[in-house]
Amino acid sequence: MNKTTFAADKNKLTVTRIFDASIDLVWRTWTEPELLDQWWAPKPWRSVTKSMDFKEGGKRHYAMVGPNEEEHWCITTYNTISRHNDFTGEDAFTDKEGKINKDFPVSEFHNRFVEESGQTVVTIVSEYDSEEHLQQVIDMGMKEGLSMAFDNLDEYIKNQFKLRNELKKNNYPRVTTYLNFPGNTEEAFTFYKSVFKAEFNGKGIQRFGDLPPEADHPPVSESVKKMVLHVELPILGGHVLMATDAPKEMGFTLNQGNNMHICLEPDTREETQRLFDELSRDGNITMPLQDMFFGSFFGECSDKYGINWMFNFKLEN
Repeated sequence: MNKTTFAADKNKLTVTRIFDASIDLVWRTWTEPELLDQWWAPKPWRSVTKSMDFKEGGKRHYAMVGPNEEEHWCITTYNTISRHNDFTGEDAFTDKEGKINKDFPVSEFHNRFVEESGQTVVTIVSEYDSEEHLQQVIDMGMKEGLSMAFDNLDEYIKNQFKLRNELKKNNYPRVTTYLNFPGNTEEAFTFYKSVFKAEFNGKGIQRFGDLPPEADHPPVSESVKKMVLHVELPILGGHVLMATDAPKEMGFTLNQGNNMHICLEPDTREETQRLFDELSRDGNITMPLQDMFFGSFFGECSDKYGINWMFNFKLEN
């Protein structure tokens, strides 16, 4: 495990840690509250963000909550931000309403992110008003707490954010193309695979018969069990082509025009709902948004111009 290093120089403290992940991944864990709360507090404490606006002049107001529900409130103010490079600001202790507690030191920080050979080096330089103030936070256990928090982040990265979908291991937003076939998906995607000289993602072709028997879905015939439930093929520029068989045995009727969707995979449930509501307005909802047995908040619609849209937000188990 990568260890945290500390170097004190008068009223400045420099902290360095290497994380085994891309700079984009590490940057997200520092700048998105849902991810930041997963690792920021040393166990058995937890981090709870009350509000966060990651922009220049924005603030994060959060609590470190202990095992007995005791709370220590803090606020981070963001002064400058250079995406994937660095951000600066101030850290202070506050009360629950955000009023700064002047009994504790305030620090000015500069967080830098550098990618090296697929890893990310994070360097934090914190400056206090005096050496005494720096020593005060060290005596409060700042070094130990930060080391433990970074250990949490290491573990969090190894668990791939604890999202358990084998093909899309995170909720990064993306746009893909989803195709429906009447029963010849495997034939079509074998052709596309040869054209693009690519390999299927994940376990390859998944069939209706692969669905676990306890899943909440209607039973299918033996012939349908052999059909393709889902397949993904990367083609050009990172774009992914996806498909499923839509057999008439399951009530599908495919025509030219309804066999292709633009598939949106937003990074939050709220954004999924917003996009669905906006695009379906004055259009046609073909499948309302709902939690599905395959672990997604899923729906389909065509907009007022006749364009087909699919929405897929991966749920956590």
